[in-house]
Amino acid sequence: MRHRTRKRLAILVLVVGLPAYVIVAVGIMSALERPPFWVEFGIYVILGVLWALPLRWLFLGIDREEPDRRD
Repeated sequence: MRHRTRKRLAILVLVVGLPAYVIVAVGIMSALERPPFWVEFGIYVILGVLWALPLRWLFLGIDREEPDRRD
């Protein structure tokens, strides 16, 4: 996948995908019976890390300059 395409896809994931994931996670948590504060906090921390694990390949190296670009 080209570097420019990965950058655009990463932005799309952050702008559209991440808010959708948060809405789904909060919706599921609110549908369940409310656990103690520390359990709920732990679940949110775990969910906050889990969303990025499958997309790690997408975010690696997008902050660098295009490798095939020649000035």
